[in-house]
Amino acid sequence: MKQRKFSFVLSGVFAPLLLGAAIQAAAAPSELKGADILNHACGKVAVKQMGLLHDGKFEEANKLSTKDMQERWKSMPAKDREMMSMMAKELSETEAQYAAGIKAYGVLVIDGDGGKLTVQKKVQDANGSSTTTTTQEFKIAGNECLVGR
Repeated sequence: MKQRKFSFVLSGVFAPLLLGAAIQAAAAPSELKGADILNHACGKVAVKQMGLLHDGKFEEANKLSTKDMQERWKSMPAKDREMMSMMAKELSETEAQYAAGIKAYGVLVIDGDGGKLTVQKKVQDANGSSTTTTTQEFKIAGNECLVGR
């Protein structure tokens, strides 16, 4: 009889601790690296949007972003949208180039309904070394991932 009471008391003490640990583990951010990113919805939308920007298809690229981002784009004056479009086209890569960069240098952190992809490339040339960093933020709803910023 005493053993039952003891195990009941222990389970009463440890159950909340275990439940708390399980909740914390479920809420902890997850991290994907390299080629694994390309299998995630956010990796797929990141590569697609980059390719569309590179090809000058800004309206299509904008459809891969959140409604808030789409509304911001529409509210900008036409000359600002044109300037931003030109800059995006110049600074963007093809889908193949960006996918290769993600495979080699990408880190995607998923935290709840958000995500952040960072691609940090280190380049060595005749002038020395440099680092370029590309980041994209995402909003996740179920299986859908949209560019948030």
